Formats: sequence, C-alpha cells, structure tokens
Amino acid sequence: MADNFDFIIVGAGSAGCVLADRLTACGRYQVLLLEAGGSDLRAWVKIPVGYGFTFSDPAVNWRYWAAPDPGLKGREGYWPRGKLIGGSSSINAMAYARGLPHDFDDWVSAGAEGWGWDAVRRRYEALECNIGPDRDGRQDQSGHGPVIVTDLCKQMHPFTQNFLNAARDMGWPASDNMNALPQGAQTGTPGEGLAHVRSTVKNGRRWSAADAFLRPALRRKNLTVIRNAQVDKVLLNGRRAAGIRYRLSGRGHDASAAREVILSAGAVNSPQLLHLSGIGPAAMLKSHGIDVQHDLPQVGRGLQDHLAISHFFWANTATLNASLGGRWGQFAAGLRYVLTRKGPLSVPVNQCSGFARTKGAEVPDVQIYCNPASYATLPSGKPKIDRDNGFLLCAQPSRPTSRGEVTLRSADPNEAPLIQPNSLSTAEDRATAIRAGRLLQQLAATPSMQSVIRAPRAPYLADMDDDALLEDFRARAGTVFHPTCTCRMGRDASDSVLDFRLRVHGLAGLRVIDASAFPNITSGNTNAPTMMLAARAADMVLEDNGTQSYSRPDDAEKAQS
Repeated sequence: MADNFDFIIVGAGSAGCVLADRLTACGRYQVLLLEAGGSDLRAWVKIPVGYGFTFSDPAVNWRYWAAPDPGLKGREGYWPRGKLIGGSSSINAMAYARGLPHDFDDWVSAGAEGWGWDAVRRRYEALECNIGPDRDGRQDQSGHGPVIVTDLCKQMHPFTQNFLNAARDMGWPASDNMNALPQGAQTGTPGEGLAHVRSTVKNGRRWSAADAFLRPALRRKNLTVIRNAQVDKVLLNGRRAAGIRYRLSGRGHDASAAREVILSAGAVNSPQLLHLSGIGPAAMLKSHGIDVQHDLPQVGRGLQDHLAISHFFWANTATLNASLGGRWGQFAAGLRYVLTRKGPLSVPVNQCSGFARTKGAEVPDVQIYCNPASYATLPSGKPKIDRDNGFLLCAQPSRPTSRGEVTLRSADPNEAPLIQPNSLSTAEDRATAIRAGRLLQQLAATPSMQSVIRAPRAPYLADMDDDALLEDFRARAGTVFHPTCTCRMGRDASDSVLDFRLRVHGLAGLRVIDASAFPNITSGNTNAPTMMLAARAADMVLEDNGTQSYSRPDDAEKAQS
C-alpha cells in the first residue's frame, strides 16, 4: 500500500465522506481516508429505529462522558459519538435541519466571510434530493443531490396529528417542512412552527453520509480507505502539515500528504488530535509533556452544544407504545419491516419538531420535539419502551451562549479527552431555559394536548414556577448530541482556530472541516449543516490547489469533452 497521497482526510463521518467524494471526483488526486471505527453494515445502523441500540454500543460508538458540569448540578453527561464508517451520521436520529438564516449571518459576523444564509442555502439546495410522501403509488421529488431527505408523514403514528393541532392552538405558523417557509407565506422564518420531521431515510433504511457520498466515491481508484486506524498525530515539517502517524492492528504507520491534511474527526476528536500534535494552548500542552509545535490558544475552546428538557405524559389513546411496548408488538413490527420495509421500525421516533419563539424573542430561540412514545434508557444504555401509552414534549434552547472546552487528560492517544461543557454559565442561557419551560407549559395546556393527556408524570410541569423550571432544567436536562465550535472559524488566532477557508491559523497544508469549525452552533440538528460545510469547504480546497470542483466524475467528463 502506498504511503504517499495528495490529501489525507482523518475521519469518515458526515464531513469526511463528503470530502472523500468531492476531492476524488476530478481524478487528479490520490486521497487517503482514515476511520478509527469499522464497517457501518450492521442491522441496527440501517434500521431507522435502531439508533436506540447503537446509542451505547462500543462497537460503533466512542461512548464519551463529559466532566461533572456545575451548571447541571455536577452531573456527568453521556456523549455518544460515531466510531464507524459514516461517523455520527450512522448512529444519529436522522433528523434533517438546515438551521435558521440568522445562524449563518452570525457566522459572517464572527469572521466567517462568505458563509451567510444566501450562500449556504444554495449549497443545501444542491445537496438535497427531497422525497415527498407516497400519494397513490407516486412519490414527489425535488432536487437531484446525493442527500436523500424524506417526508415520512404518511408512515408516522397517527398520534402526531395531536401535536400539529396543538401547534395551531399555540398560534404557530402552519408548516409541513421545518426547512421551508410557513405554508402560504412569501416572507417569514424557515422552520418556525411545528412539522413532521424530514429524515435522512431512503426506502425504509438510514441514508447516512457514507451512503450519500462515500459509496459512490469507493468506485474510484484514487481513493484509499483504511478502517480501524487510530491516528496519533499530525506530522509537521516546520510550519507545514506533512502527513499523519496512525496505528493499524497495533503497528505504527506514517503517511505523507503532498498537498493537505484535513481533520474531519468531529468536535471532540479534531481538537484532541491537534493537541496531541503539539498544536494548541502552550501551557496545557506543556502540562502533559507535549512539545509545543504551534501555540494556538483557541484549539478546543468555544465548545457549544444543545441541551433539552423532556416531560412525559400518559395518554388516553394509542401511541407508539401500543405497538412497541410489548414483545408481540415488537415481533409484529419486526416482521412487517422485514417483509415491507415499513411500519414502526422504518420511522425514527423523533416525529414532530420545529422552532418557536419564547416570550420577548425576536427570532425563534427554542426547538420543540414531540414524540408519540414514552421510554427510558436502561443502565445498559438500551432503550425500554413503556408498555402503557405515553408521549413526550421536549424543548431545546436553540442558540446557547455558554462556551465549554475540550482538553487532554493525558498525552496518551488512547485516553478519552476531557469534555467540559460549562452548561448554563451565562445569565442569558438560564433565562432561556426558564422561558423554554414556560413554552412547554403552554403547549401542554392547549386544548389539543389536554384532550389526550390521561395524566402527567413527575416532575409535574404545570406546577412549576420560574425557580422550579430552572431547578428542573439543571437536574434533568441533557445533551442532544450536537457538539460544535471547538476549532471554530474566525478573524485570527486571538479569537479562533481557522480562517474562513477552514485553514488553521499560522500553519500551511492543514484544515479542520467538520462541526468543530462552526463559529457558533446552528439552531437545530447539526448533521445537515456539517455536510453543507464540508461540501463548500471541498470547493475551497480544490480552488486553493488550482482545480475546478466536480461533484461526480461524469461532470468532469462533460467539462473536458
């Protein structure tokens, strides 16, 4: 196997798969893609409801734990991260949310020139193939991109109509797509209002970044993929990235990159790898005995994540629990899925979501989730569906202002990094948590919700004042697994790690392209913006190396003919 490549990509997740596709499409470059995990060809990876079973599976999951968080009463949060082909896009809940326009305008304000809403919207449109609901045996389709985004409303549980009715009771704009304008609106904010979730699902199976981008690229001879490869460090030649050092089956290997090394290992592992390479805050590196190659204080800092608070209710009518709460129902659902690729197993549990404004907010500042099921996570990490009918209402403050940090525990590449979220460390975030609780109280009190609630479950949402809402948030809120911003884009090394073309400040031939590059967290689920960012960044990589970008080989052939 050759050890010399033009580009080396570390991490075959949401970003790395996009990069592998786009950097190999022109045929000019030899590209190496390294993934610490193994294959994604596993039943619970491909079955949409199976993410409940990959949630704690060490075969596909890094299973990180955050440090005790003072803002959450000293609790240690569980942080699953994908460790397999497709990365977290192979174990996530498959919700596809672009984010809201003001998210990206704020990126520009933070120094990420050219990343405003109009530019990223055009990239989303080029990436997406939107599949509408099956009507009379025919499916609507718009767009021809590789990312399949499916409207599964016809297959979702009928109980979800109660959530949409409650949204109307709240006066929220009608919507059938959280990525589009409200129905009939010429102006407004995409995503405001509640809708059935659009999911990265195709024909009853998960459609990950590996399915969309990597598998087409694997047909090209200029792509080399190595699985189960643990990267230890980036190799530098002076102020230029020259390659990487990795381990495979216990043996060390070096690979060189004639053009660039690109880290796409995610918001936890990309800063860890920079630190192990001697790139980061000098004092922290020295404290672990690591030689400082490049003092870059912001590496690992600026961490942002979404926290959500959930409340469960017993229902007086059938929910998903009626189908999946007992063994016979599970067996029937499994048989139906095997025979038809339809039924409860073919649809993610997160079935309704959207954005709303809390009191006094000028733009949507909370994401709402409504699930037609109630469940718990066992100590083993596996889900347990309640046998009795229940459902969930959940609120997630969309744009937190608190910033955490990812640092090293030691210089050992095998030791998990130290994740310090610093949740609710700003007064603004604490106030938003209270307002989010108030919004859930109002939603639960709507006539449509009251008509299906048999009984609330403790802790009792309706009884809480502001102090109780904040105390409950501190005691029970948890991450929804959207870590970002630990190698963020910005103006210079004083406020960021990367420039607006995702190049590491002060070093040549080294970029970080994944969710860690976000200047601030987007308002919703982060998989879609990560793929968008990688697609735009791939064009920049090719431009900076004197090559036109092609999305598929036939595009290159047409251009050359």
